[in-house]
Amino acid sequence: TKDKQKTSMTSYASVVSGKRILMITGDYSETLETFSVAQTLSAVGHQVVSVTPGRERGETVRTAVHSFEAGVATYSESRGHDFTLTGTFAELLEEGALDRYDGLYIPGGRSPEYLRTDSTVLDVVRHFVEAGKPIAVICHGVQLLAAVSGAVEGRRVSCYPACQFEVTANGGEYSEVA
Repeated sequence: TKDKQKTSMTSYASVVSGKRILMITGDYSETLETFSVAQTLSAVGHQVVSVTPGRERGETVRTAVHSFEAGVATYSESRGHDFTLTGTFAELLEEGALDRYDGLYIPGGRSPEYLRTDSTVLDVVRHFVEAGKPIAVICHGVQLLAAVSGAVEGRRVSCYPACQFEVTANGGEYSEVA
């Protein structure tokens, strides 16, 4: 019945909304994976705090649009939009700051490939792994997750096909979900 559906949806919304989600992004993260996910999470009641090392709240990162064309072996990349950060990465390093987050999201694009070389970023990701908090990555975002020892080990992971080797090399199982 409609009343039962309304009650179950209300119950679901009260359980899943209102979480504080950390998004680690950077220059040339993929446009849709950055904007769309942040907007969708916010639309269902979550607070998304987006950060990147070396930038402050209110500053921007550049995004990239990836396009797939028939007959071409890989995607092309063009300049996307500027995405405004809603947090400051340095604040995450304060005692207990990461405990205020319920989950982590890492968009794909090119930013994960260079963010994984920053030990403080890896420490932040490691916190979520060790705390057993939910972590979502999309496309190339797995490059950052796989850079943390044990993060993908024993897990079934979907990602951009070219990143599957990082998953399997770190003990994960690649799963194509397209």
